[in-house]
Amino acid sequence: MWTSPWIVLAAAALEAVLGYPEALHRRIPHPVVWIGALISRLEAGLNRPTWSDATRRAAGVATLAIIVLVSGLVGWLLAKFGGPYVMAVVGTLGLAQRSLHQHVTAVLRPLQSGDLVAAREAVGMIVGRDVAGLDAGGVAAAAIESLAESFNDGVVAPIFWFVVAGLPGLFVYKAVNTADSLIGHREPRWRAFGWASARFDDLLNLAPARLAGALIALAGRGGWSVMIRDAGKHASPNAGWPEAAMAGALGVRLGGAAWYDGERSDRPMFGSGREVQTEDLQRALRIYLAACAILWLLLALGGLAWPR
Repeated sequence: MWTSPWIVLAAAALEAVLGYPEALHRRIPHPVVWIGALISRLEAGLNRPTWSDATRRAAGVATLAIIVLVSGLVGWLLAKFGGPYVMAVVGTLGLAQRSLHQHVTAVLRPLQSGDLVAAREAVGMIVGRDVAGLDAGGVAAAAIESLAESFNDGVVAPIFWFVVAGLPGLFVYKAVNTADSLIGHREPRWRAFGWASARFDDLLNLAPARLAGALIALAGRGGWSVMIRDAGKHASPNAGWPEAAMAGALGVRLGGAAWYDGERSDRPMFGSGREVQTEDLQRALRIYLAACAILWLLLALGGLAWPR
């Protein structure tokens, strides 16, 4: 169910300009909130601690099947009865170009003004690690890592699946990606139950993550060798591609030790350059915008080549 790249480009442009208006959000929560509520309800009912791991894994597979069917059906109905204009408008709900830029800019501004406390609070909104002990460089590095990884999850992968499988593909991707973030963890509570969601999310991101890394390297005019060398170090088969590309494009080191809930995690290092400084976050945002522009150009070229 390939979708015209022009429809996807229209959705990307609308989302970049408007995002999800705050006035609307106060009245109608973003659909990702609805997806999250469904996943949480299924997890509460089907992830019984008294069940064996095998049973909980089967329940997790059933949960994944439900969210895929529900999200895919909603997308199919909207596409079938809504037409191209509805597809373009509704498609904005699966993209996060504007909100990602806003969240990272909210970290950059207090860093530039020397307000480290506010910068830590802002970066704490977009990362899961402990931020209280981060210095300015650590805050900037955390924001850059989140920007690079979220460029795939919030921009490239949704657009990829929107083109490949229309609104059903876009909605299924967002549902699975949300499930991975909520239940696809390795802690005992979710390890068995969230296994299927985590693995399916990995599968859906295989091609987009590599495309995201390539776009960052193109936009940053470098980073190819670091991406190819270091991407495989990440525990995820996908997250290392855009992160390593960004490290190479900036000429900095990303990754390394971080703390989560008071526990040290020795993450792999991406890049072999210098430590991150505040101005690197501003450079990363410029690379992000350029990468989005290249992606838009690819959509336009695809639209020109689209059969009439």
